[in-house]
Amino acid sequence: MQRGKILLVGFGPGAVEHMTFRAREAIEQAGVVIGYKTYINLVRHLCEGKVIQTSGMTEEVRRAKRAVDLAEQGRTVAVVSSGDAGVYGMAGLIFEVLKERDWDPATGVEVEVIPGASAANACAALVGAPLMHDYANISLSDLLTPWDVIARRIEAAAAADFVIALYNPTSVRRQQQIVECKEIISRHRAGRTPVAIVRSAYRPRQEITLTDLDHMLEYDMGMLATVIVGNSQTFVHRGYMVTPRGYASKYELDGDGSGQAVRPGQRPGHALAAEAGGVDV
Repeated sequence: MQRGKILLVGFGPGAVEHMTFRAREAIEQAGVVIGYKTYINLVRHLCEGKVIQTSGMTEEVRRAKRAVDLAEQGRTVAVVSSGDAGVYGMAGLIFEVLKERDWDPATGVEVEVIPGASAANACAALVGAPLMHDYANISLSDLLTPWDVIARRIEAAAAADFVIALYNPTSVRRQQQIVECKEIISRHRAGRTPVAIVRSAYRPRQEITLTDLDHMLEYDMGMLATVIVGNSQTFVHRGYMVTPRGYASKYELDGDGSGQAVRPGQRPGHALAAEAGGVDV
């Protein structure tokens, strides 16, 4: 019997133009496509003539076991996730199931992880460049992780001045976590800190809101939203949210574009003159 294969496909935010060539190719190569029904609907146009198996939210373990079962029978199975399969997707769970079966990659089923643009990256692109410096991804869903653990992570990321991308900010039954999250971050950030709320990025019902920490709770979120909270340096300019990486402290940004570096301890405005020997810094 031929070796089966599991293709862990991250297909990005959902729009076909943002799906990688390899993601499309992997789905086309598979004989079976497995995924959460909402995600399957986004790639159904690539699944003609294939066995499609869908299931609802909270049924990830069943999907993972089914994918491994079919691959062990010699099938090529694509397990699809929106965004990146390794970021709150199915990749980790598949590997956990394989580990429980004492999987040996040299002799067992083949596994390939196909990367895709995660929600934080997709949403960041729509609002400018808020992730230009260090950032943390934190899911507010406490279905699998206790809230006190999530709260400690929010506190640590906020205290360390990370830009914070919040996944799963609210749901029908889960409304209080985002309130507590905002309170925690507010201990370390000014109320004017920029916040982006992006719903259904690159999908037909896309909505983009730029607000600030003080007012973020005034807007609808839901499971299809990602919230990006800026750090102490993040700014909004003419509708674009940007987190500087620090170039302005090292280079002239408003000169002739020569990119003249600033020496340690030197004020940016004096760089060119100092290079010519005209300024004592």
